[in-house]
Amino acid sequence: MGITSSLYTGISGLNVNSQATSVVSNNLANSSTVGFKGSYATFEDVFYSTITTGSGGDQVGNGAAVATVNTDYTQGSYETSSTSTNVALNGDGYYIVVDPDTGTKYYSRAGNFDFDKDGNLVDPYGNNVQGWVVNEGSASGSLTNVVLDQSQSPPNATSEVSLSMNLDSQSVDSAITSNPYTSEFNLYDGTEAPPLDDSRYSYSSTMTIYDENGSAHDLTTYMDPVSTDSDGNIIWEYVVSCDPEEDQRSFGGTDMNTTSGAGMLMTGTLVFNSEGQMTSMSSFTLTDTPVSSNAKDAANWELASFSDSGIPEMNVNFTGSTEGQEVAFSFGMSNPGADVGSNGGWSTGSTIKTLADITATTDYSDLPSFEDVELGTGATTSYSDTSSATYSAGQDGYPTGALLSVTVDENGIISGNYSNSQSIELYQLGLADFNNKNGLKANGSNLFSATTESGEAIIGTAGTAGFGSVVSNALEASNVDLASEMTKLIIIQASYQANSKVVTTANSMIETALSLKR
Repeated sequence: MGITSSLYTGISGLNVNSQATSVVSNNLANSSTVGFKGSYATFEDVFYSTITTGSGGDQVGNGAAVATVNTDYTQGSYETSSTSTNVALNGDGYYIVVDPDTGTKYYSRAGNFDFDKDGNLVDPYGNNVQGWVVNEGSASGSLTNVVLDQSQSPPNATSEVSLSMNLDSQSVDSAITSNPYTSEFNLYDGTEAPPLDDSRYSYSSTMTIYDENGSAHDLTTYMDPVSTDSDGNIIWEYVVSCDPEEDQRSFGGTDMNTTSGAGMLMTGTLVFNSEGQMTSMSSFTLTDTPVSSNAKDAANWELASFSDSGIPEMNVNFTGSTEGQEVAFSFGMSNPGADVGSNGGWSTGSTIKTLADITATTDYSDLPSFEDVELGTGATTSYSDTSSATYSAGQDGYPTGALLSVTVDENGIISGNYSNSQSIELYQLGLADFNNKNGLKANGSNLFSATTESGEAIIGTAGTAGFGSVVSNALEASNVDLASEMTKLIIIQASYQANSKVVTTANSMIETALSLKR
């Protein structure tokens, strides 16, 4: 071997260290790039030349070359973000994005996503983020673009109402008629405004409910004491009504809003013991099979049917639909053993089937009552107080809602939050993993492509094995360690200087050989 071989060996050292410098410089340049994965170069020795020595044949190396440039796929630290669609992955997995122009599929750890003007969830380069549509709580179908085309939350008609009150046991009966149990019923007149004069009841409570179109309507409950018997039992009469002009029910071929019964939905009695706790109740609603054309005929008001929760139901109609909507009305007492959708859950000992069966001489113990009584927490009471009061009023309906914001949970489920206080699960982010991540091809812009070396992408969701979890309002920072990279630079620089000395030394030796001719 000649001196020139040493020259080329030194040059190979310069080359590999130059390439290593390029790798480190790229890492340093991307030390603040979201989701960037640093790289590192590994060297290898190259072919060997055989030389003759005193001991026989030996080998001398001919320098070094870059064996591989590997990517460090360790997870970077988190950076907080004020954007809910900025998401980081805690664990393995990659987000899936598709180029809208070419349809090419890429994979990325950078979750700096946001919605474009068309409602598409995209990365900073306009690639569409992929996910599954969520229906009834579960992701279904095939991967698709995440698009917020639901700018509204559909309304939900009220189906259950709850009212918790304390009715002052010292209140005086205001609605005196020939029958104290039906005083408010008899005095109610839907053609008047208001249908019950405030001198005719002791207390009222109004709340808002919603029809199937999302429109709001007032529901008013009128309360008036009937009597207190010798054992201290307290009886109250109630009437539940809506605005008579909004009542779209039909009775016997006549529009209810033109009758004196307009707006009246339910009536009945509440019974409390001497300690003020509710022990029994009755509920009557307008029958579907009238015995007369008069909606205020007490014989047309029969015992109410029960919901699947054992709550008496009333029919309301604000839209003119064929069937209207059934609304269960609860004062805090339920009948868990009742037959759903029928009025078969009332005590069989009572002979009272309609409101007409109740007379002024009826004893409170003969009033209809639940066969199976269950008193809930916060049930209506009748304690002695300075005045009656409503403690809580709840209902399960809501109007149409406008989209206010979106959130992303740890399973990658994107939910829309609406102005009607509803939260609807819309999409679940799709994630990918690979058997050999080192086989991925880096394309720039934080994007990777699958290759034969990486294998096909394994598709799944956050929260399942191997895919990690999603962290909202956060971004994964570059995993480049500045201290480590600067240390590498020092080592590379020293190695480069050493190899340059080899080149200059070999050059000096060649010059010495050339000077022999002089």
